[in-house]
Amino acid sequence: MSSSYTIRMEKICYSVGGRKILQDFDFCLERGVNRTILGISGAGKTTILKLMLGLLQPDSGQIFIGDLCITNLPESRFMQQRKCIAIVFQGGALFDSMTVGENVGYRLFEEGRLPLPEIERIVLEKLRFVGVGPALNLYPAELSGGMKKRVAIARALAADPDFIFFDEPTTGLDPIGVYNICSLMQRLQAEGKTTLMVTHDLATAFATSQRFTFLHDTRMLFEGSEAEMRGSPISEVREFLKPTDESLFV
Repeated sequence: MSSSYTIRMEKICYSVGGRKILQDFDFCLERGVNRTILGISGAGKTTILKLMLGLLQPDSGQIFIGDLCITNLPESRFMQQRKCIAIVFQGGALFDSMTVGENVGYRLFEEGRLPLPEIERIVLEKLRFVGVGPALNLYPAELSGGMKKRVAIARALAADPDFIFFDEPTTGLDPIGVYNICSLMQRLQAEGKTTLMVTHDLATAFATSQRFTFLHDTRMLFEGSEAEMRGSPISEVREFLKPTDESLFV
């Protein structure tokens, strides 16, 4: 896969029940550039991830994984391309009836390409990478919130994706849990993984990303570096970074 490999959204419009979520939205995720999409709750950040994965279809516009336009394609037609992407959902989305090891190896078991000893080796390697190797035979109900997030990251890593999407990865975590997730994201980036996070947690965003997109009122209102964002004259961006009394009840 070339270094120019990208995931792109062009002129995307998406609505739910007549309510516009995205309007003429353009976005490009280049391999090697770690990005965060910022915005208030309900702005449509998670919707963007689901559209890029093909889990939702836009009302109009095009979405590309590499050179393939996946818009309105049946899932079977872009499964190979989507294997370069993994997602860590906000709640972890672990299967309660499976052990931690079974959760992490689920995709590999389903594909059936690798022998069982190799899958077991990969599972343990990824669990050790995220620091929860001893949890191999535990069930999700026996884990803390922070451990569930790390197991979800291990599961995302098991298939060796190039791009990893994070949906509000630090929500509900204590400061130590937030530190652990930030450290893991930085280690992934150092190993060549490209991360895309959606969040409203500014500290985590600035600790783990180089480029930032601010989503407001269905559109991309800002795109740039941390320095450019902090110096932005756009009132909505300034209000998001430093809320004032005018933000009350908005």
